[in-house]
Amino acid sequence: MSASATVASVSAGQTQVNPGLQNETQIVPVAATAESRKRTRRPRRTDPGYRRNAGPFARLAEHFRRYWQLWLMVTPAICFIGLFAYVPMYGVQLAFRDFVPSKGLAGGPWVGLKYFRQFLESPMFGNIMKNTISISLWTMVMGFIAPIILALLINQIGSKKIKGFVQTITYMPHFISTVVIVAMISIFLTPDTGLLGRFFGDTSLLGNPDLFTPIYWISEVWQHVGWNSIIYLAALSSVDTSLYEAAKVDGARRMQLIRYVDFPTIMPTCGILLILNMGSILNVGFEKVFLMQNALNLSASEVISTYTYKIGIVSNQFSYSTAIGLFNTLINFVFLVIANAISKRVSETSIF
Repeated sequence: MSASATVASVSAGQTQVNPGLQNETQIVPVAATAESRKRTRRPRRTDPGYRRNAGPFARLAEHFRRYWQLWLMVTPAICFIGLFAYVPMYGVQLAFRDFVPSKGLAGGPWVGLKYFRQFLESPMFGNIMKNTISISLWTMVMGFIAPIILALLINQIGSKKIKGFVQTITYMPHFISTVVIVAMISIFLTPDTGLLGRFFGDTSLLGNPDLFTPIYWISEVWQHVGWNSIIYLAALSSVDTSLYEAAKVDGARRMQLIRYVDFPTIMPTCGILLILNMGSILNVGFEKVFLMQNALNLSASEVISTYTYKIGIVSNQFSYSTAIGLFNTLINFVFLVIANAISKRVSETSIF
């Protein structure tokens, strides 16, 4: 074989002659040459390791190239949230400034934590926090347990017509206006003539500070229990019916079906909803509390939201009211993080 030959094949292992050599023959294994070409070739998007080895901008570009339709669909929602949830946060700086209307949001002098200290040292602070936490905890705990129980009971109804009727009846109060609900409460509790008030003599139940919290959370649970049970019913609908049949063959009774089949199914949903509820633990509904307030129950009905309204809108102390609102938000955020961490550790269910 001459040196000018370009390729020489050997049966024991294919070899290649380097064409640049005229006088010498350098035998290079074909497998090594192919390996070298593979190493020098630019990675393609279809290669398995392309996304892993690519930089962050390349991976981001690849992500948008693949899923641009989904991002296009969600863009209006992102713009809406950004415009109405994040842009207003610019006004949070009012809590750290003395607001001067003629100078705008950022024109007042910087005062630091002055208004936070003023709220913490206020004689109203203890009573307001006590009322807010009391009403919130009762509403959250009972409003969390009642929909679970209702969903488990509705799920045990065999007839579809009866189940639909019960669901409709329990959903309806959710769509009643808060103003109408408070008017109904006032009429029902009217002394001597009210549906419930006639059994309590001449005493006005709405005027009793000790009864304000029970009246609030009972009416709140009654109004929303049906609506809040929907998500649990949706979770229960995913249970494999073969589990019920297998449990019945093993002799399980109705309560055992609920305990060992239904309840484990809705546990992840319960964890997520509990975390979300903890994020609004101090957010007592302003409208309902404000409408139920009167001079007799003010010592038990003054909460953070109503106090913020009176300080900010009625008394025109905008910086002070902003500080109170920001304090409320920070407390809610702390509770949310704690609840999320506990849920993640206990049940491996979390939202972040």
